[in-house]
This record gives sequence, C-alpha cells and structure tokens, in this order.
Amino acid sequence: MAKIILLLLLLIGIFHQSLLTFMGQWTIRNDPLLKSDVAVVLNTGAEIYPRLMAAADLYNDKYVDKILINGNRKNDALRKLEAMGYKPVVPWYANRVEILHLLGVPIQNILLVNGEDAYDTISEAEIVGHYLLQYQVKTVIVTTSKSHTKRAGYIWDKQFKHSMRIIMHPASEDPFQATSWWHKGRQIRWVMAEYGAWFFILWKDIIGITEDKK
Repeated sequence: MAKIILLLLLLIGIFHQSLLTFMGQWTIRNDPLLKSDVAVVLNTGAEIYPRLMAAADLYNDKYVDKILINGNRKNDALRKLEAMGYKPVVPWYANRVEILHLLGVPIQNILLVNGEDAYDTISEAEIVGHYLLQYQVKTVIVTTSKSHTKRAGYIWDKQFKHSMRIIMHPASEDPFQATSWWHKGRQIRWVMAEYGAWFFILWKDIIGITEDKK
C-alpha cells in the first residue's frame, strides 16, 4: 500500500500541471450557440457582472430577444427584519437592470423573477425553469461563471431536458483560468466548491437526501 501511495504521489508530482488543468477544464461546458427564446443569468455564486455582460452580448448579437434575471433572496433573519419594518433602499433588480440597459438591452426586454427561496443552483433552476415553462419557452441560453457551467448544465438538463433545450454559455469576462487556477486563492475556492457540490449531488442521488428548503 505504501508503494502505491508513493507511486501516486510521484505521478501527481510529474503530471500535476496537466492534472490540475484537466480539473479546471472539466468544470466548463460551452455549448454551440443557437437562436433562443431567452438568456437566463444565474444568480447563485460569485461574479454576477461578467454574467450580465455575457447576456447583453447574446442580446446584441441577436441570439435572444429577452434576458431573464432573478434574485431577492431571503432567509429567516431578513424576513424577521422586514417584519420589524425594514425596507431595502432600492429594489433587488435595480442595479442589474441598469447594467443591462447600459449595455444596450431595452428595459422592456428584461424579465424579472422573484426567487426568494432559491438558495442554490438546484432551487434556482426549479424556480426559474418553471417560470419559463409557464410561457412555453423551448430553448434557453443559461449564462454563468465558467467553472459553474458544467454543474449548472447538469442540473438544468436533469430537470428540464424533456421540456426545453438548454444551452450553456460561460461568461467570457469571468476571470477563471483553467490552465492556472491553482495559483490564485479565489479560483482555488471556486474549483473546490464545484467539486464539493458535485460530490454532494452524487451523494444525494445515492442515499436520497430530502432537503428542508426553509
């Protein structure tokens, strides 16, 4: 056993850059673009601004006529504050609408989905996807951070592959670099979070976890 471990460590030492690059590239899904009904900007995770820029590019390049954003996340603490009279200074969507408008998207072509109870990619897909199904949407471009595209695509396909076509589009302005992510602490956290989330998805499927969304 000790010899096997030493051999594995030796192989990792020799091929570590190739292995780490593969780990980074594996998290990315980039589907061919097609004319679609709407571009969905995922809200969960970091780096929302590159995602908004990617969605605006899709609109300006005529791939979509509408862009959907979602937000207004709430938890028990925030609801308690609201019950005490707290009100946000601006609506949850104000800054994002302003950015999209700045980038050439007319306000009337921006769809807003109130996702108070979305707490991860799975619940976000449920809320946004079912909103789209109400309007008989058939083809969706989902834009998100590069390292989030494969997992998000898996989640959306699993829930909606029989109802709509899902096209995953990584945000080009997202700073993630698959060939050097291990040199930057923030990107290390992104990759580790993705692999951790993949592990949870597989574990959940194996033992049948039922989550309490409250």
